[in-house]
Amino acid sequence: MATSIGNQTVLITGASSGIGAACARRFAAIGARLILAARRWEPLQTLAAELQQQHAAEVLTVVLDVRQREAVSEAIAQLPEAWQAIDILINNAGLSRGLDKQYEAPLDDWEAMIDTNIKGLLYVTRAVVPGMVARGRGYVVNVGSIAGRQTYPGGSVYCATKAAVRSLSEGLKLDLLGTPVRVTNIDPGLVETEFSLVRFDGDRDRAQGVYQGMTPLTGDDVADVIVFAVTRPAHVNVSDVMLMPTAQASVFHTHRQAE
Repeated sequence: MATSIGNQTVLITGASSGIGAACARRFAAIGARLILAARRWEPLQTLAAELQQQHAAEVLTVVLDVRQREAVSEAIAQLPEAWQAIDILINNAGLSRGLDKQYEAPLDDWEAMIDTNIKGLLYVTRAVVPGMVARGRGYVVNVGSIAGRQTYPGGSVYCATKAAVRSLSEGLKLDLLGTPVRVTNIDPGLVETEFSLVRFDGDRDRAQGVYQGMTPLTGDDVADVIVFAVTRPAHVNVSDVMLMPTAQASVFHTHRQAE
């Protein structure tokens, strides 16, 4: 039986688009209070207005770059008192840069991926989870990738960061053993969001080619699974999920229809 999360407070990083925005919409629809964090102010405000209008949701927006350690600490510490008890954390902020060979890749691309996907996730987790332990309740969802399980050419550093997310999820669950706080790692396959657009530096044609001839997952598909996980009874922990489009069997095997 699903557990109600009405009036629970959910913090979502990378909330301005893609999986993060889809999670915001799904959680708003079932009565959660939302802290939406992202680097871009305007999309956050647009999303917040939508959720308030459609669901009468309580929404707090926070402009935040998870790569900035002190900014993360200050943002969590300075939340209004009514928003400090975070029940669910969705570590969704993440990105990929380029498909260069490891020995040829721009170092700035490495920095962006490592700082966001690993260090940013850790900064937010470190700021939020102690409060969950102290309150005796909480749920952490880390959004990884199939790339954390299978390495592909040109993606070794990105894949390494997502392998780290999986290890960090497992390690956090071990560290939380004996507390009621639960942890889920979710590794989607191909999801059509702004991910490829960011990877290819705004090259829309190249980004769309990633999904050509097949039906990828959507942000809503991933959000549905996340909502399922966090609404299980308190004694159930959905620890690890790999979520794939039907047309994809691995990072190397995707069935595409001729167009």
